Amino acid sequence: MQHLVDTNDFSDTQIAQLLHDAKSFKAQRPQQLLHDKLLITLFFEASTRTRSSFEVAAKRLGASVVHLDPSRSSAKKGESLEDTFANLCAMEPDGIIVRHSENATPKLLADMQTSPVINAGAGNYAHPTQALLDLFTMVEHFGGDVKGKTIAIVGDIVSSRVASSGIRLMTRMGMNVLLVAPEQFMPNSDLPQYKNLEDVIDKVDVIMSLRAQLERHEKELFEDYADYASQYCITKERMRNRDILLLHPGPVMRNIDISDEMLEDPRCKVLTQVKNGVFIRMAILKLLLLDS
Repeated sequence: MQHLVDTNDFSDTQIAQLLHDAKSFKAQRPQQLLHDKLLITLFFEASTRTRSSFEVAAKRLGASVVHLDPSRSSAKKGESLEDTFANLCAMEPDGIIVRHSENATPKLLADMQTSPVINAGAGNYAHPTQALLDLFTMVEHFGGDVKGKTIAIVGDIVSSRVASSGIRLMTRMGMNVLLVAPEQFMPNSDLPQYKNLEDVIDKVDVIMSLRAQLERHEKELFEDYADYASQYCITKERMRNRDILLLHPGPVMRNIDISDEMLEDPRCKVLTQVKNGVFIRMAILKLLLLDS
């Protein structure tokens, strides 16, 4: 039984297969490969893109999907997470897609070895399907290879599970990763760190902007979001005519993370990431439910 807790659960060969399958699914809608499979989504945190993307991916492959809302489940009556999960597994689903605020939850459930677990985002540590769809988007953009490319991750890095998973996967794929953030937004890391975007913008092939999560920090860093945006918003004035791919995992805070004008710029691939998320999640479901 294979799980996806983080991208290191997949071998290099499996990641190459995921990218191949996602490309094939994007080129031509596949047959109903999972027509006899049942998935349960269990989201303890709000989600728009990830939950919808998983459900679309599953249904594109012919699988059935049941969503359990924890706010209306027996968890509200005091049932433990493990018991909730065990009861769901007793119904013999083919996989359970989980999002949770705690870093350790997906591995805790996977270690029960009762049903394949797919991590749809946990705490600030791991969001493996986002990392994989970002990799797919970059591989597609650069014609098949990202080795040696340089990416700047900009914003609230320490709070971001997208950044955490992405850093592990991108460095594994041979990319150079630079971190750009104010000190309190910077994680403990051996990667190159910068406070000013202007110091790196001529060195990078990709910028990944992250949502400014000022509410997660006890110490007030900026008077307001406008103050933050003046230093870290990705604008036309900052990008100029540089050939830089611009990514963001969403939700985008307009004119704080990325300006309105840059969101319409062809270098910005935010909606391409959303589209590619369906195809990479289709490939992940195929790998875990059919090929493992």
